[in-house]
Amino acid sequence: MDPSQKKILLVEDEDFIRELYVRQLTKEGFPVKSAVDGQSGLNMLKGETFDLLLLDIMLPGINGLQLLREFKTQNPNSPMITILLTNLGQEAVIKEGFELGAQAYLIKASYTPDQVVNEVKNALFGTQHPNASTPSNPTPQS
Repeated sequence: MDPSQKKILLVEDEDFIRELYVRQLTKEGFPVKSAVDGQSGLNMLKGETFDLLLLDIMLPGINGLQLLREFKTQNPNSPMITILLTNLGQEAVIKEGFELGAQAYLIKASYTPDQVVNEVKNALFGTQHPNASTPSNPTPQS
């Protein structure tokens, strides 16, 4: 599995978090582009194809769910994987995200950047988690 063949778009309005995830994903060999709000994220999705979208829900302007709804309306057959990154744990929001085609959601506060990278790798190359709301147990080091 070659990460350099999988393009990722990260839409995250918090500079620190965005830069942290971009750095971690780039370090793992993924080509990553990022957007600071929903509208610029949507514009980037219109301009090129990505294999995976890491999407914050709470964004200035149009939020992550609105972005996803608009993208899916225009690209109903897109194979792009969507992982929602959020600190919102409300079931209604999460349910809507899944209805819009998100494969997983990660609660930011519960995941280290390394764990987020692992979830991205699992989504792109490994077994898909039907629900990624709880961090997977790291394998114990022997």
